Amino acid sequence: MQASGRIQEPGELVKVEYKSGRYIGRVVETDGRRMVVSILAVLKHPEQGNLHRRFDPDVPLFHERRALAYTEKASVPMEDAQPYAGEVPEYKASLKRALEAELAALDRMKRWAERGLEQLKGLQRDYGF
Repeated sequence: MQASGRIQEPGELVKVEYKSGRYIGRVVETDGRRMVVSILAVLKHPEQGNLHRRFDPDVPLFHERRALAYTEKASVPMEDAQPYAGEVPEYKASLKRALEAELAALDRMKRWAERGLEQLKGLQRDYGF
């Protein structure tokens, strides 16, 4: 996410990315390079697993990433924030929507992988292996 022109000031609403999640928050403080944001809503739930080896289930440590909590403070680089204009959804409802969207995306990927495996196993038989 790129900042859109101006430096956000304390009290302003922003969209921020933090550890693979996306949130709406209120700026608490800033030093011009980083800002502290109080989380108000979840737009995208953080991804699970090792971010350096995406889609690899066989890593030594498969990370569980929880969404930031309501009013939890996060320090983010200014360039990872955009001004936010609009209604702020209620935190719990936004968390539920974000979690359900992440579950649906993973389920879709799982079904895609299963169909791909079926196709490849059929080709393997056709090839005589």
